[in-house]
Amino acid sequence: MLSWLAKQMIARNMKSMRAGDPGPTLAMDADDVKFTFPGKSSFAPGASNKRELEQWLNRFASLGLQIYPDEVILKGFPWRQTICVRGYIHLDDPQDGRVYDNRYVIWGHIAWGKLREYEVYEDTEESSRFDGYLARREAASGG
Repeated sequence: MLSWLAKQMIARNMKSMRAGDPGPTLAMDADDVKFTFPGKSSFAPGASNKRELEQWLNRFASLGLQIYPDEVILKGFPWRQTICVRGYIHLDDPQDGRVYDNRYVIWGHIAWGKLREYEVYEDTEESSRFDGYLARREAASGG
């Protein structure tokens, strides 16, 4: 039951992210949240507090990334819960078609309803290719 409720909440938050609004996700984050995105992409290393995470999430949302949860597991007591989210993410470009297609796992810890820390694992080769696409797109737009 706990995992089912968590999936409903995560699905709602990701729906907002897909629409460009990171607000519901940010509402779940503690002020001193630690967020890690391993690898060498432009999304790494992540954020060391809520203010930095807000900038990270705003960039994510502004790119139009489409993120979906497949499975969510939440366990533990309210003062020390572990959450795991597995899903997929993609981005379609009107001219180039699907320019990003990846799977992810988010592993995190929650205390009293606030995310204290979480880490995102993705195929880093796909993330690097996506950075290449973003660089080409920026160069083409003169940015």
